[in-house]
Amino acid sequence: MKKLLFLLLLNCLLLADTLPNRISTTINSVNSDTVQVATSIPKGISGIVIHNYGNKLSAITHRLISKGGQQAIIKPYYGLGHKNLPTIKSNIEKGDKVIFGNFYNNVLLIAPDEESYSKTVKTLQRSFVHPDIYAMDLIVNDEKKISFKNLKSFAKKNQIGLVLITTDKNIMVLDPMSSKYLSSLPLTITPKQTMSPFYARFEQISNSIFGTNSKQKFSEYYQGVSQIK
Repeated sequence: MKKLLFLLLLNCLLLADTLPNRISTTINSVNSDTVQVATSIPKGISGIVIHNYGNKLSAITHRLISKGGQQAIIKPYYGLGHKNLPTIKSNIEKGDKVIFGNFYNNVLLIAPDEESYSKTVKTLQRSFVHPDIYAMDLIVNDEKKISFKNLKSFAKKNQIGLVLITTDKNIMVLDPMSSKYLSSLPLTITPKQTMSPFYARFEQISNSIFGTNSKQKFSEYYQGVSQIK
């Protein structure tokens, strides 16, 4: 019995350690649309550039998407999008600080049912945004299916760094800002049934939100997550 409990605990610890974490580095050099950073970064991880203006003043100026190794693509920084806040127009400079995975502690989990959702949340040591909020966002914006585009929009508004998508084989780890899958995790539990379009604490949004006409709920969920693009 003690051995079984030990193995279960070890599995939970290993699973919790497999999610990507925040990485801090600096800019080594700048080209027209790419930069070289001081640390090798896995492909697809997004981050931010912070420029130091002196006198204890600093600000986020750009976003980056890692190309793998020490290369990253420069992207505009959206900021908070408030009309009364100034727009920062500084250039990226050598020595600027970079934080990759700056919101990786904040996670959205898409799961087929309450049991698998709860089990995964308890296993992973992150801060989870409940899928109810994402479901409501889809309704408000009249979205017909989950897509990289609306996941990115939702992540920007709610400072979400990672989206975990439960499939029939594993849990895919997505960076919503780069729309790249970074890795996968083993399933914590095999669900006995599924909700359509995904687990949430209120009635189903729509039987066709994933763009499938299947009436079989089990197939709807798994067909749906396999079509996210």
